[in-house]
Amino acid sequence: MGRARLILREKIIDEEGNLTEFVIWQIPGRHQGAERVRYRLAFIRRGEQTPAVLYDNHDPKGHHRHVEDVEEPYKFFDVDGLLADFASDVRRVIGGTKWPRH
Repeated sequence: MGRARLILREKIIDEEGNLTEFVIWQIPGRHQGAERVRYRLAFIRRGEQTPAVLYDNHDPKGHHRHVEDVEEPYKFFDVDGLLADFASDVRRVIGGTKWPRH
């Protein structure tokens, strides 16, 4: 088995001081399909510590998302869909259509 391969790691602070962080890894070995990807995507408003939007997957919860105070399972298909769904939730939370802004 090989090592996990970093697909994306980026931190963005927009002009309003909000922080967005993307970390996505591809996991080698016996893992299959959606289990071959590990991720943590977070949108944190300026001055806050808890993400307003957080998508992550880990044992034992698996794929799930937190949008404001609601945690629910997330149906992962692929990285492109993950990024699109995350952006959609951030836009909904901030009440804007022009996101990301940096």
